[in-house]
Amino acid sequence: MQRNDEAAYREYVTLRMDVLRRTAYLLCHDWHTADDLVATTLAKLYDKWRRAQQADNVDAYVRAMLVNVYLDERRRPWRREVSTDRLPDVAEVAPPSPGEDGELLALVRTLPKKRRAVLVLRFYLDHSVEETAEMLGISTGTVKSQTARGLETLRAAISNVSGVQ
Repeated sequence: MQRNDEAAYREYVTLRMDVLRRTAYLLCHDWHTADDLVATTLAKLYDKWRRAQQADNVDAYVRAMLVNVYLDERRRPWRREVSTDRLPDVAEVAPPSPGEDGELLALVRTLPKKRRAVLVLRFYLDHSVEETAEMLGISTGTVKSQTARGLETLRAAISNVSGVQ
């Protein structure tokens, strides 16, 4: 990578690090795993920086890379281990922002990984159906059906939790 490309890469990473990390957290619901996902994504981005700069929307290109890294990591055998909710005497790395409903995040965590990715891209990152389909490499119909099923599941879970029918 040339010096001017490296400077542009560093500037981009510096400006987008927090957003990438929060997006990764929404996908995996673990700050340490989110950091790993972002680090892997940024390493891949470094290799593909020239191609990323030529994209119509660099942010969308990088988010697609992040989602793909997340989906790839979920397929790895060691990721099937179940972790506990408690860590030994360690402070939380970064608390959720004010306004993030912990109960809703817990419900989103129960969704299958691709459905969760669709909902995060559509409603947290505000991407269109077409953009989401392109990022995930699926059809727009699949995005629509995964969105509908995910929202239906969340509505049913919220109704059960709150007792509203």
